[in-house]
Amino acid sequence: MIDGLALGETTPGPLIMVVAFVAFLGGWAREVLGPEALFLGGALAAAVVTFFTFLPSFIFILAGGPLVEATHGRLGFTAPLTAITAAVVGVILNLALFFAYHVLWPEGFGGRFDVLSVVIGVAAAVALFRFKVGVMPLLAACAVLGLVAG
Repeated sequence: MIDGLALGETTPGPLIMVVAFVAFLGGWAREVLGPEALFLGGALAAAVVTFFTFLPSFIFILAGGPLVEATHGRLGFTAPLTAITAAVVGVILNLALFFAYHVLWPEGFGGRFDVLSVVIGVAAAVALFRFKVGVMPLLAACAVLGLVAG
């Protein structure tokens, strides 16, 4: 699951990628269409889950969009939306700390500290923010460094 979440966080749409990844694995493992069609069963499961993951979003946007637009400037409606935004930021911070813990201390706090991961992370941050290196070349370079080190 952490591999799927890590994959999802590398590109836009992490939730969709993770649920599609997990659904594919579930469809494959449960042999949804039988043992002769493992790939097709996994692909079908991923497609169904992705469809039903997107469906509520589209319904909320199409049905609720005009209502949200009509509430601008009304504190009774904007205050909860501000609180939801703060909660989302908290969830993202929690996820960042979760990843940092598992990357920097792969065996737990009692185990070794992975200095190479810190060096790659700091170098990536400097390349991204100071030297304005593109995200895709930077991801490729970090992946190569990690593979060479591993």
